[in-house]
Amino acid sequence: MATRTVRFAGASGAMLAASIEMPIGPVRAIALFAHCFTCTMRSHAATRISTALAAQGIATMRFDFTGLGGSEGTLAEAGFAADVEDLVAAADYLDETLGAPSILIGHSLGGAAVLAAAARIPSVLAVATIAAPFDPAHVLHRIDGDLAAIERDGAGPVTIAGRQFTISRKFIHGVRDTDPAASIAALGRALLVLHSPTDELVGIDNARQIYEAARHPKSFVTLDRADHLLTDRVDAAYVATIIAAWAMRYLPVQADPVDLEPGEVLVGNGDGRFGTSIRTRDHHWLADEPEAVGGENAAPGPYDLLLGALGACTSMTVKLIADREGIPLEQVTVRLRHERNHEHDSEMAPADPSARMQAIWRTLSLHGTMTREQRQRLIEVADKCPVHRTLTGELHIHTDIAD
Repeated sequence: MATRTVRFAGASGAMLAASIEMPIGPVRAIALFAHCFTCTMRSHAATRISTALAAQGIATMRFDFTGLGGSEGTLAEAGFAADVEDLVAAADYLDETLGAPSILIGHSLGGAAVLAAAARIPSVLAVATIAAPFDPAHVLHRIDGDLAAIERDGAGPVTIAGRQFTISRKFIHGVRDTDPAASIAALGRALLVLHSPTDELVGIDNARQIYEAARHPKSFVTLDRADHLLTDRVDAAYVATIIAAWAMRYLPVQADPVDLEPGEVLVGNGDGRFGTSIRTRDHHWLADEPEAVGGENAAPGPYDLLLGALGACTSMTVKLIADREGIPLEQVTVRLRHERNHEHDSEMAPADPSARMQAIWRTLSLHGTMTREQRQRLIEVADKCPVHRTLTGELHIHTDIAD
């Protein structure tokens, strides 16, 4: 996916660092992701989920809260209330630049933050929480330090997940002075709660409390065997797939502005260096190039699609003839490879010495109790599939410029 690095002004005026993962094809929706407590936008969960959502057509912005990662400000003077304000500021930034977010996603304490912020972001239609605490004050149980002294003195050092921080009295009061049940009940948006039953940092009972406080429409998905931080790439990809599929239920149906006739294909560039969108009247897919040549490797390359077209047509034609002629073919697979500067057929080299001879190698695997004659018949059929004839026939490509 293509990554845009941006900065925007948070609620306090501090400049916050953000990244937007853009789909290489059409944008189906825009999401805003809130990371976990003391994490940054570069955490495994934030990065992997945002990238996976972009692959599903959802442009996703993640950012560092005030005082964390690449953002300005001081964590001690920020806290939960400031995180909520920063989410609103991030949504405003998206609205002014890319488009208003329709999906809010929060991981851990970020989940509690999106639940509190959603009512203040009118464009949001769907909210998803991942391993979120019901009560933001839950984070105080994860802090190793003298909270009483901090309340008395105004600020003090603490250790969180092995890292040293300074927090303030304002920080402590910010997570304590909340009414999560009321804000969740008044959410007014579709809610998806994702939680692992084996989460050791934020127990599964938090998911129950969130779900019970929420009104319909609401859904729950268990993240079986996942850890709190979603360190396994497979878990993060699964979460993104579930969120993308679930959210589409609550987003407006996008009218297709493209008027294509049967047999027409429309191709247009997307985000990224080579990202490309390909559409027919009824289908949409993507093309890209491998990372080795500067692409994102987010989709098959042009030659992959070319070989795929030949292989698909070969398979379809062989199966069709086998069915029609009663040949007991059980399965056909086609393996293809493209070669440039091919020398095997040098005697067929073009008259222009600067031209390169190219070749496609195609290997058929025919499964079934067939005679040698029947197998030979299907091999002959493969050479007569329509795409094969197009590629080896007298093909003219006419190019003009649209009005």
